[in-house]
Amino acid sequence: MLGMLGLGAVGVAAGKWLSEGVSTVVANTAPGVANVLPAAGGFRIYTVTDGYPEADPATYRLSVSGLVATPLTLSLADLKDLPQTQMTKDFQCVTGWRVDSVPWSGVLLRDLLSAAGPESDAAALKLHSFDGAYTESLTMDQASRDDMLIATTMYGEPLEVQHGAPVRLVAAPMYGYKSIKWLQGIELTRDVQPGYWEMLGYDVDAWVGRSNGRAGDEPVV
Repeated sequence: MLGMLGLGAVGVAAGKWLSEGVSTVVANTAPGVANVLPAAGGFRIYTVTDGYPEADPATYRLSVSGLVATPLTLSLADLKDLPQTQMTKDFQCVTGWRVDSVPWSGVLLRDLLSAAGPESDAAALKLHSFDGAYTESLTMDQASRDDMLIATTMYGEPLEVQHGAPVRLVAAPMYGYKSIKWLQGIELTRDVQPGYWEMLGYDVDAWVGRSNGRAGDEPVV
């Protein structure tokens, strides 16, 4: 079993009901995976630590640092003051399951980066989770797409803890392991620094349909 995250449901009410109905099992077949929570409707909730980290929404801060003109430290209120974007996208796990039409809202990643002012030699992003273990990566070109969202809501409600509250990335065109949960920091760097699963051999780009997640493997069609 690959340790990825995943979300989904068929509507706001159904999504909320399903997410409340999950049950915990221990997965020992993938390195670093502590818990996998399956549920009806396509949900799979993965962690690489023992349980779910939690942050107080009142004191939570998201940092944007590294090769930027203006480092940022943003509260949830600060994020809500930025231009808001809604998008509804399918969520695809590299293990093969898919959840259609998941509604998200939040701030486009490119708008956040624009506020920080990337320096000319910034070519990539390293994203950090406050679980203390998980990281992810994007190129600047990838981060500038209109389907890369710093999400604060799902199905019209604030994110729940198991879905990455209070803030997560939604990398809609990529497999779920790119959509880092419990997002704490965005660091701009000169080079791509492979994330948690990429260090274990998974594809650094992870485009849905072009890769099956393993570096060097043939694309899925």
